[in-house]
Amino acid sequence: MKWGSKYGFEYVNRLYKSIKKHTRRATQLYCFTDSATGIDKNIICKPLPKISLPKGISFTPWRKMSLWQYPLYDLEGDVLFLDLDLVITGNLDRFFDFKPGFYCVIENWTQIGKNIGNTSCFKFPIGKYSSVFKQFQKNPKKYWKKYHIEQIYLSDQIHDQVFWPSEWCKSFKHGLLPKWPLRIWQPAKLPNDTSIVAFTGKPDPDDVVNGVWPVKKSQIYKKLYKQLKTPQWVLDNWL
Repeated sequence: MKWGSKYGFEYVNRLYKSIKKHTRRATQLYCFTDSATGIDKNIICKPLPKISLPKGISFTPWRKMSLWQYPLYDLEGDVLFLDLDLVITGNLDRFFDFKPGFYCVIENWTQIGKNIGNTSCFKFPIGKYSSVFKQFQKNPKKYWKKYHIEQIYLSDQIHDQVFWPSEWCKSFKHGLLPKWPLRIWQPAKLPNDTSIVAFTGKPDPDDVVNGVWPVKKSQIYKKLYKQLKTPQWVLDNWL
């Protein structure tokens, strides 16, 4: 999904190029967006699915809830959702082989053991869990206030959710980046069995490519520990 101006069309095209590199089966990429300008013609672009959201969360990850409605354009069966700022580093075909017909999601790295998913990468069968969308639409403000984040709502409502094997999906910041001060001279190492690296918050993949971890001017002191070296595996899989 791409809306607004935070991520340009080049993120979509880069994701498509990376998907083709890391899949052997015929694979289609759908992009739900408010602007298809510049997006590769081989990517299937559709308008953002309709959803009623309170103004305060109109363009936040809560918009992902629109994916759970049925029908969802012409999509059927298991689909794999990928955030635009992921770096794909290994085979994706196995994600479709894993637990077909179930909601499969990353176990959130900062909430291990609390049964909460991270929706940077998840798979679900179109239509099976449409009740979570219908329920949310009855009173979106209520569920926003109660759960704050859409992935917490989903994990609470979908009782048969399954977590991906922990080796498959890693967080750059929470799992791969060396602790300070080692990160000053050591780049993040990529585990052999990892297919997806998520960049939650900052830094983004572009920041890592440039070797810069952005900080606010009012927090310039954070430059002391927000340092990093550019790993070769990011260059190999992002550019």
